Amino acid sequence: MRNFSQLLMVAAMIFTCNINSHAQTADEIIEKHITAIGGLENWEKVTSVKITGSMNFSGVEIPITITTLQKKGQRVEYTVNGMTGYQLLTTTGGWGYTPFAGQTKPEAVAPEKVKESQDDLDIQGPLIDYKAKGNQVTFLGKDQVDGTECYKLKVVCAGGKEKTMFIDAANYYHIRTVEKSKANGKEEEDISNYGNFRKLPEGIVFAMSVDEGEGPATYKTVEINKPIDETIFKPSETKK
Repeated sequence: MRNFSQLLMVAAMIFTCNINSHAQTADEIIEKHITAIGGLENWEKVTSVKITGSMNFSGVEIPITITTLQKKGQRVEYTVNGMTGYQLLTTTGGWGYTPFAGQTKPEAVAPEKVKESQDDLDIQGPLIDYKAKGNQVTFLGKDQVDGTECYKLKVVCAGGKEKTMFIDAANYYHIRTVEKSKANGKEEEDISNYGNFRKLPEGIVFAMSVDEGEGPATYKTVEINKPIDETIFKPSETKK
């Protein structure tokens, strides 16, 4: 009986050590990742980003502009056949307008989708100051992404969205995200791949190519902390 109790104590100690080891490893990976992409101080200075580029959709290059104001709003604008559509997201609402698909006016996004998408307004990403943001991070070990050895981090954002982030074990860049989402009541996995990393004048490292499955996007310019008129986050018919 005494031996059994001792075994339980040893098992409990090993279990506790494993938990602590995983927590420390996750924080260590995050720290090296933040250092690799420019450092905490530089990223905490970022309040806005304006990106211009294009997305290749079935062989057609579609111009896109993505404007994000930290924790306030995002506008994704794209032009097809001379018609410009957009997707808007704020802390309280979202709208979509695709005139080339027959829409004649902006349509509101479902409230649950707006809530689920709030982490898209975080320019810094879920790992920077993750504890203060209320995010939870768990180290899941190593895995391969197209032959590249990566660390896997499970991230549960404060809003409830769950994603797995793959951090390149060699340079600590974030090269893939697998995100859980719901469509028509069914759970799906969305995969985003990141590449062509470039160090900007502000000292931060930015992925200049993103492939989210619908077509690879290539960014040409990234402007940091430029003044942004917040009315661009309102649907056109309500602008004043």
